[in-house]
Amino acid sequence: MKAKKSPMRRCAGCGESKEKKSLIRIAGYEDEISIDPTGRAKGRGVYLCVNNECLEKAHKRKAIGRSLGIEMTNERYEALFEEIKKYEKQI
Repeated sequence: MKAKKSPMRRCAGCGESKEKKSLIRIAGYEDEISIDPTGRAKGRGVYLCVNNECLEKAHKRKAIGRSLGIEMTNERYEALFEEIKKYEKQI
């Protein structure tokens, strides 16, 4: 019997392809941005490694806003940064 292939996704920060379950999905829908732990939230999604370095790289490259089609302000990045910190502690 074949082993089931795990879907791969690319991190918006470091650009590395990794297994989907090892990344965190950020969903953007109707100008709202949130962390999507289930991977099933409505809207566009962008994936990041679960660390602050990748979030900072994605911020510098403006990759999250571009991928989601939503304008990202510094306040939004700070709120997302805090949300990811809380999520890291839960894992």
